[in-house]
Amino acid sequence: MSVAYYLKSNVSRAVRHKKADCFGKKILYHQQNAMEKNLTRAGIYFQLPVLIMSIFIFNACKQKSGDAGYPQMPPQELPVITVSSVPASTYQYYTASLQGSRDIEIRPQVDGYINNIYVDEGAQVKKGQPLFKIDPQPYVEQLNNANALYMAAKASLEDAEINVNKLVPLVQNNVISEVQLKSAQAAYNVAKANVAQTSAAVQSARINLGYTSITAPANGYIGRLPYKMGSLVGRSTPDPLTVLSETKDVRAYFSMSELNFQQFKDQFAGRTIEEKIKQMPPVELVLATDSVYPQKGKVELAEGQFDKTTGTINFRATFPNAQGLLRSGNTGKIRIVRNLGNSIVIPQEATFELQDKIFVYAVGDSNKVASRPITVAGTSGNYYVVQGGVSQGEKIVYTGLERLRDGAVIKPQPMSMDSLLKARPML
Repeated sequence: MSVAYYLKSNVSRAVRHKKADCFGKKILYHQQNAMEKNLTRAGIYFQLPVLIMSIFIFNACKQKSGDAGYPQMPPQELPVITVSSVPASTYQYYTASLQGSRDIEIRPQVDGYINNIYVDEGAQVKKGQPLFKIDPQPYVEQLNNANALYMAAKASLEDAEINVNKLVPLVQNNVISEVQLKSAQAAYNVAKANVAQTSAAVQSARINLGYTSITAPANGYIGRLPYKMGSLVGRSTPDPLTVLSETKDVRAYFSMSELNFQQFKDQFAGRTIEEKIKQMPPVELVLATDSVYPQKGKVELAEGQFDKTTGTINFRATFPNAQGLLRSGNTGKIRIVRNLGNSIVIPQEATFELQDKIFVYAVGDSNKVASRPITVAGTSGNYYVVQGGVSQGEKIVYTGLERLRDGAVIKPQPMSMDSLLKARPML
């Protein structure tokens, strides 16, 4: 082998190793680059939650340190009352319908056409005041005919009397037989009966003529007028001409449930229901406008048994109505006072409602407030009569409840419950 060939071979081998080395470095470079990218991507995924958590903790610490830099708000100063027990009464309400002491149907007693209507619907009338006028002409003629028959009957009676008087001396002198006299007396009696009959017909015709003028049988108010002028009416007419409500006294009808009826029996003394009703105080009537009728009424009677369909028993109370403020058909509520004895009372402004329940804010240790539901037995003015939820001696927040939450700390401002009751009595 020549030296030249040996050198050429070594040079060629060196070049090939150089190229292979360069190519290997390129591959190694790309592999390192790819590995660095994968490590970078994995690092990002691994470090992202840590980064988020670090930011959150940093902000929280910053906020905490920032809050520490400002003064905290002082506790709210709110009025606080001490729950106490006082003699209490509450109202019981019962839906009532009103009727006049008499609802009189005005019906025609004779047949005929309505000539005149002197009143309007809802008018107040006095006893004897004209209401309707039925065409009187047919009844005027009936009266004239009855008078004519009466006069004819009287003439026949006079003729029969003359005939009897003429025959009496003849019979006494035995000129004629007694049979003729008896026959004349019988004719006289018939004529006398005809006079009585026709006289009664005259009175009947006069009464029928009087029925054509329809007047108010009592003081009261006129109801609906279903018939107008020119309508044909009579005794067989199904509807009355109107209904007159006598409202000097108004009766309120209301009903009690079985539970309320039992409470009524327990509340008032007496062996019978009638005796218990006599012990009831006067009751009040709350009108549809929520105003109270100025005059009080008296419960008079109760039905003897419960209604099977409604499970209630009906009562009736009577109210004076001299000024005519109440009308038959009105509605309202009967309000009866129920004495509860010593009970816990809470002002309504010291409560709030949530999901149909009534709550108060009770003041506990360290002046922290906590909402607490209460059980209400009734209302007395602007107060709740409470059966449960709070006890005597506990403290509750009086006003400012809308700014409170459970656990809030307040600065109590004591307020006297006695002074509050004096300023605003319960009943």
